[in-house]
Amino acid sequence: MEDRNKKTCMGHLLPIRDALDILGGKWKIPILMSLTFGEKRFKELTREVGVTPKMLSKELKELEMNQLVSRKVIDSTPVTVIYSLTEYGKSVYPVVEALKVWGKNHRDKITGAEKQIAELV
Repeated sequence: MEDRNKKTCMGHLLPIRDALDILGGKWKIPILMSLTFGEKRFKELTREVGVTPKMLSKELKELEMNQLVSRKVIDSTPVTVIYSLTEYGKSVYPVVEALKVWGKNHRDKITGAEKQIAELV
């Protein structure tokens, strides 16, 4: 019985761990959200997300490796690189939307609790 429970638990935890490995960190979700509003140049992403170029480059490479973001090089002077979400990358949107809803509810709950405590003091 214990062995079956462990397998069931691991069956739930492993996919969550995989998702957190791919989407975890400070910048990946903001980058993906920025790209949900359309393709962006590297500098646009840097400004919009508020990330350093070095970190943005690292995160974009990882997102590209996981097939969530595509990179298109346009032969111009200077060379233009445009990033966009892949079709697969668009599948992350409902997950991020659920996080947003939960985060808002959590913030409201905590903020409301803080107000009640302040009124008691």
